[in-house]
Amino acid sequence: MARKRKASTFNLSFLDIMSCGFGAVVLVFLIIDHAIVAETEELNADLMSEANLLEEEVLEGKEGLVKLRNTLSEVDYEIVEAQGLATRISEELEEYLAQVESMERDDFTDSSEIETLKAEIQQLEDEVKKLKAASEDTGGVNARTYLGDGNRQYLTGLNLGGRNIMILLDSSASMLAEELVNIIRLRNMREPVKREAVKWRRAVDTVDWLTAQLPVSSQYQVYAFNTQANPVLVGTEGSWLDVGDQEQLDSVVTALNELVPGGGTSLENAFQTAIEMTPMPDNIFLITDGLPTQGASAPKGNTINGRQRMRLFERAIGMLPASIPVNVILAPMEGDPMAASAYWQLAQRTSGSFLSPAEDWP
Repeated sequence: MARKRKASTFNLSFLDIMSCGFGAVVLVFLIIDHAIVAETEELNADLMSEANLLEEEVLEGKEGLVKLRNTLSEVDYEIVEAQGLATRISEELEEYLAQVESMERDDFTDSSEIETLKAEIQQLEDEVKKLKAASEDTGGVNARTYLGDGNRQYLTGLNLGGRNIMILLDSSASMLAEELVNIIRLRNMREPVKREAVKWRRAVDTVDWLTAQLPVSSQYQVYAFNTQANPVLVGTEGSWLDVGDQEQLDSVVTALNELVPGGGTSLENAFQTAIEMTPMPDNIFLITDGLPTQGASAPKGNTINGRQRMRLFERAIGMLPASIPVNVILAPMEGDPMAASAYWQLAQRTSGSFLSPAEDWP
């Protein structure tokens, strides 16, 4: 009878080790493979979201382009319509002139009818002038062209509409610089140096930019104020100017560049001038750098604190009717922390706009 083979514990242990090792390798492979699949699916989902977002932006851009083209078509139509109306009015004007000449040749004695015809002729000439201004190459929207650094298009949120637009420019000494020490230093310098002060030039350029955006069918007025308020163009006190009068508008800008800032700030006198206009403005643009330093008249003392300046501000804005929007363009100034909040509240309360522009604006 043959002997039984003895079992070897070594062989069994070796097989167990090999099996466990193979199982571990398979397990690790399955785990790694699943992680790669999950990461790929997550990455694909992110890419699909970005692709969908880009497609939506492209569609919105196409819609905006269509709206822009429609707007341009409407503007072109309005220009053509204005040109046609101007031509028709010119023809009527020629007929009226012919009638007046015929009456004068025939020694027509009824002077009242001739004066009536002349009045109608003058009215037609004014309409032709406005229509021609509206159909100029500025797209029928802006009165002048203003090019800043780099020929940029400025988006501000300012409401530049209105029939009677008032621009109030603070021309006090504080408009010379942002820091108090520089204000004192520049205040004692010659006038040419004051005119070229960086902060003042920025304020002048702001008014220049605003006049370039005025609708051609509107009327406007530009007043500079310190302790008193006066029109920039001498001789136009209390009267509205036509945006369509390009020569007069250029004269306003020229006179603006001759101003020299100085003195204190009376917001009360500036607003008093605005409400005395006939008719009153339906849109006000206020370019300033801080709260007022006096009321309608000079203060008794030589100094004034922040609380007193706030009271002067509240008294000044109390004069304005609530229906007039006030758009504030606030230049920065050292030592007047309450100004930004006060003028922002004024703009919000009157349904106007508030802007504190960057140093390179406009």
